[in-house]
Amino acid sequence: MDLTANFGELRQDHWHMGLDIRTNKKENLLVYAAADGYIVRIKIEKFGYGRSIYINHPNGLTTVYGHLNSYFPALGKYVTEQQYKKQSWEIDLNFKKNQFPVFKSQLIAYSGSTGNSQGPHLHFEIRDTKTTKCLNPLLFGFPMKDIVPPELLKLALYDRSISVYKQDPQLFSLKKSDSNYIINSTPIIQTGSKKISFALQMFDKMKTTGSTDGIYSAKLFFDNKPVIAFILDSVDYDETVYTNAQIDYKYHYNGGVYLQHLSLMPGDHGVVYKKINGDGIINLTDTGFHSVYIDVRDAYNNVSRLNFMIQYVDSLNKQTVSDTLQQFIPNQVNVFEKPDFEAYLPENSLYDTIPVIYYRNNSSLPSAASALHQLNDPSIPLNTDITIRIKPDKEIPDSLKSKVVIRRSDQRSSSVRKVEWNGEWMIAKFGDFGNFQAVIDTVPPIIKDIAGGDTIDFSPDKNIVVETRDNFGAVKNFRAEIDGQWMRFSNDKAGPFIYDFDERCPDGIHQLKVTAEDQVGNSTTRTWWFKKYPYTPPKKKVIHHKKVTKKK
Repeated sequence: MDLTANFGELRQDHWHMGLDIRTNKKENLLVYAAADGYIVRIKIEKFGYGRSIYINHPNGLTTVYGHLNSYFPALGKYVTEQQYKKQSWEIDLNFKKNQFPVFKSQLIAYSGSTGNSQGPHLHFEIRDTKTTKCLNPLLFGFPMKDIVPPELLKLALYDRSISVYKQDPQLFSLKKSDSNYIINSTPIIQTGSKKISFALQMFDKMKTTGSTDGIYSAKLFFDNKPVIAFILDSVDYDETVYTNAQIDYKYHYNGGVYLQHLSLMPGDHGVVYKKINGDGIINLTDTGFHSVYIDVRDAYNNVSRLNFMIQYVDSLNKQTVSDTLQQFIPNQVNVFEKPDFEAYLPENSLYDTIPVIYYRNNSSLPSAASALHQLNDPSIPLNTDITIRIKPDKEIPDSLKSKVVIRRSDQRSSSVRKVEWNGEWMIAKFGDFGNFQAVIDTVPPIIKDIAGGDTIDFSPDKNIVVETRDNFGAVKNFRAEIDGQWMRFSNDKAGPFIYDFDERCPDGIHQLKVTAEDQVGNSTTRTWWFKKYPYTPPKKKVIHHKKVTKKK
């Protein structure tokens, strides 16, 4: 067995919560149950784990298998029946103990690349059934060999008298010396900051030629005393967003590498850090030399150590100018108010203090219902959704109030939310800072044409593919009927809608009717006639060449 990702690997807005098992770029490999138990849940979704299976085991653990192409026949048949009963391709089903019992090594599914997957592999998790916490599977005795210690690349130094978001870290490249790592440029770091913390760029490998994986644990020592550690052994899905507090999010967002903090951010209330003698912020109270070392381990207890000295030098102290801007403070409710724009940040929204940066611009867009309001930018992470309130800058008829959305945008991405009205205010929640503007959406989705003339001949085809597009992203609701009956069109990765021909579409001539609706109720309906008959590929013409004999 070979891995492409381990537990705790750093991902966008989360730690990786299981193992990604390599399938050598192949799909439809056989997937077996890890132990006796019973199927307790299956889920099919556009993103996430695509098609997945959850199995409860008698020992109090649950195993999860994700990105599957299909289930074993009996389960697949039941799931299909439920999809047609509920008239929904996306589905989340729970099972009783006696519905689908399984035994160890029983075939349960076929591997694939469905959901939020960039290529064929099997995602595997172990969870505590009672708490639902994800547990590090490599702590359960997998038959895998790992004698390669973690690799350390860069050390980052922070001035913790100010927010980590108000500075660029001081970076030091590292090199291996004998069995330990040292700083490449100097054995002693001199700093003008009395309150400091550290972070590391690091990764693990299970073999020298393998993929780069996440770190299991790291522990900081100051003057030979342990200060703080992080351990990625168990994390709940409600806690995994705290990965944005464990890394220097702003540095990575702006193109830098992942730097993992060896200290707690003020607004980090996650579970991976273990305080021993403090929160990882070191106070330098004198000008003497102090020893620092950091032990970094993988799940197989291979260890790498970084050693260096730190010294406070008063002449390097740079007096910081007090910030005159309004501040958003972690661990308290923050409210920002302007005459036509307001933002409400719950008390657990922020990881560290940030200045409030706000701009207002009038808009010339004909569909705009408000000015464009910029509140900070998405290089500052949010732990929870914030509430945005906007007043329109023009009168909106009652007939169009249900068509208003707030659009959040930045240079990389955008998202929209249908507004709720509270008097004259339009309200929606978002998980990132950025530009916010109310827009009236009266444009229905587009359903692309299916080529093929008056009656499309699908006889040579295995499926029907319908593509849709909306001016604000993917459609919210999609419904397809053949001869008036709902048909199951899959929508993996929010791509095209696909119906694979089966017994529900017998040979003959049929009518296909498709309706696509956006989140404010604009809809488009299209119909086509098509035929489907047994298909025999045309035989290749065989050209017989007449043999010509040369006359003597």
